[in-house]
Amino acid sequence: MKKFGWAIALFLAFWSITVSAKHSLEDFARHAQFIDIKISPSGQYLAATMRGEEGRIELVVLDMQQDMKPISRSAFSGNNSIYDFNWANDERIVFSLSREFGSQEAAVPTGELLAMNADGTRQLPLFGPNARDRDLATARIIHWLPDDPRHILIQARPYSRNETYTTVYRLNIETARKRQVARPPVREATIITDGNGYPRLAVGADIRRDNEVVIVHRAPGSRDWQEVSRYDSDQGGFSPYIFLANDNEVLGISDRMTETRAIVIFNIETGDERLLYHNENVDVAPIFSIRNGFADEVIGAVSEYETLEYEFFDHVQDTRFRDELAGLINAFDGRRLFLRSSTRDNRLSIVSVSSESEPAEFYLFDRESKQVSYLLNTRPWINPEHIAVSQSIVYPARDGQAIHAILTLPKGQEAKDLPLILMPHGGPHGIRDVLFFDPTVKMLAQHGYAVLQPNFRGSGGFGRSFQIAGYRNWGTLMIDDMTDGVLHLVEQGIVDKGRVCSFGASYGGYAAVMSAIREPDLYQCVLGYVGVYDLEMLYTTGDIPERQSGINYLERVIGRDAESLRAQSPVHHIDRLKAPVFIIHGEKDMRATIDHANVLRAALEKHQHPYEWLVEPNEGHGFYKPENNVRLWTQVLEFLDKYLNR
Repeated sequence: MKKFGWAIALFLAFWSITVSAKHSLEDFARHAQFIDIKISPSGQYLAATMRGEEGRIELVVLDMQQDMKPISRSAFSGNNSIYDFNWANDERIVFSLSREFGSQEAAVPTGELLAMNADGTRQLPLFGPNARDRDLATARIIHWLPDDPRHILIQARPYSRNETYTTVYRLNIETARKRQVARPPVREATIITDGNGYPRLAVGADIRRDNEVVIVHRAPGSRDWQEVSRYDSDQGGFSPYIFLANDNEVLGISDRMTETRAIVIFNIETGDERLLYHNENVDVAPIFSIRNGFADEVIGAVSEYETLEYEFFDHVQDTRFRDELAGLINAFDGRRLFLRSSTRDNRLSIVSVSSESEPAEFYLFDRESKQVSYLLNTRPWINPEHIAVSQSIVYPARDGQAIHAILTLPKGQEAKDLPLILMPHGGPHGIRDVLFFDPTVKMLAQHGYAVLQPNFRGSGGFGRSFQIAGYRNWGTLMIDDMTDGVLHLVEQGIVDKGRVCSFGASYGGYAAVMSAIREPDLYQCVLGYVGVYDLEMLYTTGDIPERQSGINYLERVIGRDAESLRAQSPVHHIDRLKAPVFIIHGEKDMRATIDHANVLRAALEKHQHPYEWLVEPNEGHGFYKPENNVRLWTQVLEFLDKYLNR
């Protein structure tokens, strides 16, 4: 592999980077410096999102034909950031906006779209409150129309909680004029087009029954949508990706025939699915070839259970693309590889490569010369050689169910009698922990703690029944799965049973406290971060109950039975708790409002139970500012040291 030394020098000229053996809290708290890179259709330009000196995300365009000369640099003020971007044609970029809130959740897209030329001129709001039509809706691009350089296809849904229909527009990226082209008769629809950019398939909720999913289709040239399939949402789901060449079949992922989500081919005429690829342990995702700069043919699948696995299919048309991509993955030792963008002729591609101990790096791949050229690292101050290694493990729950987890051990220490942090993930449903660079986990491991991240029942990715098993069992079965992971490590001699703490965010904050309530002699301390502590309050506070779909979700996963909700709410069982508690919250949290922290504190004070308190007045559902995370981690480490290392 060769390096674009001049490119790196150009990028890093804006910053002073120091890589040290032991990383500071500031190193771990610092946001990724670079986010994404994409190449223009002709290959003349590179566009990259990166953080400027004040932390705002900027879009920089470099001219590859002029020794990577920067030709534009654009940013927004306040909390507005660039969420995603792409080249709509050789000269014009379309990007969406987001607002960044907390470290525990990704930047939230606002649905606003803008466009500009590569040189930064002719910036134009395309969709949203500031655009030509003052759209009070959120938009998503569903087709780039590569044969029409002036237009893109978007689907939009109004902000109003009472209006959930989705409309498809043909949007002019030069003038912001748009024309309605479709409006399928299902709510909150996912819409895909055929190869010609014609909206033909929609998957969404039934107009009258929210728990029923409906697939509708319309023939080319027709305005009428016809129902193709209908099923209960708890009986699986189908997510469409692309139409196949014959235009009567759609490739997607589904768990309607299998427990885990498999790659299937959906027949529009019959409504039937045909299994293409399946992994019985875990969900799979398709790997696509690229044509005209965008996804074309499915050539393989990727999944992650105990290891990251790539599978490439034999019977594909673009065998050259398949073989080259497989070769790239092998060259990077099986690390996680994403194809970010390609030129229209597929000669040049941008790929990102990462692992659980290595932040993402970007490379330029030249198909003609077979050269891979290094571009940059998203966190160049991180030295992977001094980062703790994480691994997948599988342990048995008390009823024999196999539970997958991520275990991180301190680097350079014997895996024996270590202090442990149980760190359950948030969500909790549909979410899972995977092997990736997690700054909080790596920070804790550097300070001598083993970290266990269990994918307890209720987590996503391990099958429909596995996820549904967690419904209405937030404080029972799901907690038992976490406890069994801790006891497994104790039995293996890896963990000292007398030095265990629980620490989680969002649902993980709830689970951290509930674990210590159910197993009061196992945990020496508890850290609840932006957690929920009274399940009944989920129906009256926060943003979940603001939409009927949120109410429906709560009724499905925690139920309405008041006795059961109280039985599984930590605030009603402080009398069983022995471990001291550290309550951490953002005062502007809109998901788990500050009310949850307040009721937990009141319950602890009522029982004269020891606790510590950290509330950041300007943070939300997870702290965002690096300096606030440094303050948080400083106090977290002091709290852990007080109870685990005495």
